[in-house]
Amino acid sequence: MTAPSGAAVPDGSGSADPGPADRELVDPGLVEPGRGGGLREVFRRRYLLKLIVRRELRARYQGSLLGLGWSYVRPAAHFAVFFFVAGIFLGMSRHVEHFPIFMFSALVLVSFFNETLINTTHSVLGNAPLVRKVYLPRELFPVASLLVSCVHLLPGLAIVLTVAVAWGWAPSAAAIGSALLGFALVATLGIGLGLICSALHVFYRDTDKVVDIATLFVTWSVPMIYPWTVVRDTAPNWALELYLSNPMAVGVLLFERAFWWPTTDGAFAFPPGLTRDALVLLGLAVLLLGIGQIVFARLQRRFAEEL
Repeated sequence: MTAPSGAAVPDGSGSADPGPADRELVDPGLVEPGRGGGLREVFRRRYLLKLIVRRELRARYQGSLLGLGWSYVRPAAHFAVFFFVAGIFLGMSRHVEHFPIFMFSALVLVSFFNETLINTTHSVLGNAPLVRKVYLPRELFPVASLLVSCVHLLPGLAIVLTVAVAWGWAPSAAAIGSALLGFALVATLGIGLGLICSALHVFYRDTDKVVDIATLFVTWSVPMIYPWTVVRDTAPNWALELYLSNPMAVGVLLFERAFWWPTTDGAFAFPPGLTRDALVLLGLAVLLLGIGQIVFARLQRRFAEEL
């Protein structure tokens, strides 16, 4: 049960006035489950969100020798596997200029989305003790998982930028705009799907298995180890249109345009209307986010009972 509005919360030291951190955690009144402020309430509770993100990072690397250094090791290992298989054995390095940066700029975004979707799916169930015992906006857990994925994205971006600069990349409005648009599209898509999957996972524990299979398809359904022109030249028109309507494929193309294309001779052609299509898909992703919030809000009324 939450503290009544304006009520003092004793801290065990004889003082009835809570400190700033305590006042942040005290709920302003009794709130019926499922009738909270949703994502708006999450951003109002930024202090609590920061605590949950910090706890997730600390728990993930507790007892680890490298700690956050694994954020560099994992993308480097993924890159090595894909590069040797696709770049060396399949010969893509001979067909795509500066293939390592082409592939890695896509890989960091795909890894970010997959990690976001997987971790948000487990976020509510993984915090079952908190959900059962105290009231707090339950959307905090998927949003915290998204922010943890953002922390892990930064080392990959640092590696991409370092290699790109070594090959002549220079910042420009087009490059930065493409990167921001691609990130916004994928992050919005990830948290929208994450809200839905995290709520469903409380009731159907095999939701995470479906998500694992979905992330496998994501990895191979984007132009990461092959250029999109391969699909254009081999698939019928309807299949190409379907391929380019995939938000992840568009996000990957935007990241390649941001980091890889400026290092090339500029002869590679991206799909016409890429920016326009990305903005349309971003609008649809925002709509999905709204639907995800509605689904989450309705299902969370029975979270404590199911957990």
